[in-house]
Amino acid sequence: MEGVVRKLQAVIGIPFSVLGRPDIIIEFVVDTGFSGELLLPKEAVEVLGLPYQIDVMSTFADGVSRRAALHKATILWDNELLDVGVLATGNRPLIGTALLANHRLEIEFDEDSIVHVY
Repeated sequence: MEGVVRKLQAVIGIPFSVLGRPDIIIEFVVDTGFSGELLLPKEAVEVLGLPYQIDVMSTFADGVSRRAALHKATILWDNELLDVGVLATGNRPLIGTALLANHRLEIEFDEDSIVHVY
């Protein structure tokens, strides 16, 4: 899997498999401080129609713990369909370390350089 560095952020496009629609690719910023799988703004979760699972307590970058809705999504990851948890909060899509577990992440922080996930 590959992405690109933009404005010193590693960005990876992840295809979402949404029933009855063509795959939708959303670009996520790699956030090694986020231990979950994926995070999307609430508006994006609503547009995708991702099914709600449960509210969970999460601690955010500001150190404050608060409830966030956890939704389920099916994505194409490592050439396979994978069901993942998506937190509906924040203002930009983030990919966390839970999804990167058991993979190798290579980033050279030069503008437009390729990000590799093996």
